[in-house]
Amino acid sequence: MREVKIEWFGHSCFRVTKDGYAVVFDPYEDNNVPGLTLKPLEADEVLASHEHGDHNAREKVNIRKESRENPFQITRLDSFHDDCHGEKRGTNIMTLLESEGLRIAHLGDIGCMPSAEQKQLLTDLDAVMVPVGGFFTMEPDQIRVLLEELKPNVVIPMHYRSNTFGYDVIGTLDGFLKEEDPVKRYDTNTIVISPDMERQTAILACPEQKA
Repeated sequence: MREVKIEWFGHSCFRVTKDGYAVVFDPYEDNNVPGLTLKPLEADEVLASHEHGDHNAREKVNIRKESRENPFQITRLDSFHDDCHGEKRGTNIMTLLESEGLRIAHLGDIGCMPSAEQKQLLTDLDAVMVPVGGFFTMEPDQIRVLLEELKPNVVIPMHYRSNTFGYDVIGTLDGFLKEEDPVKRYDTNTIVISPDMERQTAILACPEQKA
């Protein structure tokens, strides 16, 4: 089936599933991201964009014991967490998943423009998960410039602050959304990506928060 399910669990943590095979991206540690607690997730694989506690809590993911065929071709693209070749915050890995013509990317905590070769690989994605809160990553205006070049069909914002969760120093969605159109808000944390989807910026529902 040419569909990919994407679930958001807050901050930069997602589970991407196709044909029963699930990949979790960037799980975060307990008591790390204000207002959020990540319940244990089940998946076949877990990938961390970098080794900071709000992205590398692999122990939060229970890897299934039964073997499933991986439908994804996975390409990992090296980048930096800042705009000075990693001197401030180290490295970052962007990940491209491809299956039956569907192309999905998670940009991690990207802090600088990708190379020309990387941009070519990331052009015309079916969906991209991208940080929009700035400060620790590229700022929203820079992210928008990048997205204008890449031309993804569905943009899924991540790594931002709301009234109830997120780091105080990063921005809210407002700074990014002011020039985004069309914007579609979902009442769930899940979106299903298919080849014939309408172009959109998809705002997934707020994940479960701490009591």
